[in-house]
Amino acid sequence: MNTCSRAKLGILAVFVALTACGGSGGSTNTGSSGVSSAINFIDWTWKGGSESMSQPGIYGSKGVAGPTYIPQALEGAVSWTDNSGNLWLFGGGGVETSFADFNDLWKFDGTNWAWMNGSNTANQLSVFGAAGVADPTYFPSARQYSATWADSAGNLWLFGGYVRTNASGNTAPSSDLWKYNTSTNQWAWMSGVIATSSSVPQSGSYGALGVASPSNSPGDRWSSSSWVDPLGNFWMFGGNGRDSAGTYSLLNDLWKFDGTNWTWMNGSDTVGQSGTYGTIKTPDAANVPGARMAAISWVEGNNLWLFGGVGIDASGNAGNLNDLWKFDGSNWTWMNGATTNGSSGNYGTAGSAAASNVPGARRYGVSWKDSSGNFWMFGGSGYDATGNNGGLNDLWKYDPVVGHWAWMSGTNATDQPGTYGTLGVSDPDNVPGARDIAVAWTNISGLWMFGGQGVEPTTGFAGYYNDFWHFQP
Repeated sequence: MNTCSRAKLGILAVFVALTACGGSGGSTNTGSSGVSSAINFIDWTWKGGSESMSQPGIYGSKGVAGPTYIPQALEGAVSWTDNSGNLWLFGGGGVETSFADFNDLWKFDGTNWAWMNGSNTANQLSVFGAAGVADPTYFPSARQYSATWADSAGNLWLFGGYVRTNASGNTAPSSDLWKYNTSTNQWAWMSGVIATSSSVPQSGSYGALGVASPSNSPGDRWSSSSWVDPLGNFWMFGGNGRDSAGTYSLLNDLWKFDGTNWTWMNGSDTVGQSGTYGTIKTPDAANVPGARMAAISWVEGNNLWLFGGVGIDASGNAGNLNDLWKFDGSNWTWMNGATTNGSSGNYGTAGSAAASNVPGARRYGVSWKDSSGNFWMFGGSGYDATGNNGGLNDLWKYDPVVGHWAWMSGTNATDQPGTYGTLGVSDPDNVPGARDIAVAWTNISGLWMFGGQGVEPTTGFAGYYNDFWHFQP
């Protein structure tokens, strides 16, 4: 299934008309009408997978790593990096059948992939016992667009997403919370409601602002943004889901989970909120990003950063955004970008940071932070240098100290093909093609990216990939 068909299930009609079917969701190239420039200050390395769309996974035996094993072509999967630097990949929408979602869990040890848990067949439903009880037979249902984080003990956590609810293939947002122990290879359902064909949709239980409570819980949602702070707390912002009254649309609530309880920290407990921007680079208690989903996030010290996504701007209009925000634990600060949706990118001089540079508005890009504290962002679906809307393959670097963007790799036009080069060999000519809904990781070896939805160069149609990329800043 494509992003457009999934998005139509959960977004207001006006919002869908504006944004949900734009970009790399199945159209032919719309970027060729503008002037396309390609640059690369990064030596990308194609590490595995295929140059072609719609590749099946090669699973092998559970728990066994090998050079021929590789996850299938996916979009909407989620990722973690564990304490040993291993990369983990879960679920997503795959290619086995139409409307196929998966719950397979993979680990990459720096050399080879291993299928660790879950099923290699589509549309599995959750199996779980009492809250907090792990067992080798338990696992989450097949899903996409969940929020994830890893704790200091090395456990992998999973919240919500768009999940399979019955054997007929129905899907719905969920509010279930799961923990995976990497030592025992077992899942445990921890809390929340697992969406099924008979379950009641879950509203958010917000409690008092800033007060943790066992009765607090975010409502069903998918495509939220998330962070882990220096103390190990998990933070989650917005997404497409249910508010305190059970109304289903875009959210701008900010939550914190301390490993036991949820706390509503900021934003509204009702959907559909416009952004309040205030004065640029000036924190204020009244400031708050508008409701949104598919935004990009980073952590810098105690600060949480948020970029773009698809949501509601200062004027109450819905669309792709390119606003950059910082939350310092108390207040939001609008740092960069526009207060209205649909902005084109200003690429500036390739490789050079400048105050006037800014990425175009986009959703479903991927992000990393390097060892020097710089933020990186690749692709997504949005607007290029000339205002065309489509899949992007531009790579940007942001210095949070100086506050400037630099365009570092890729093109300034939409729907461009990738250049793979030789498998395992870095090269300044290499670059992934236009991509959205991919997954990313950071470890001591550098920055990694897998799969997502892209454009097939010959036909111009969109599909899923399982190519695996790496670069060292």
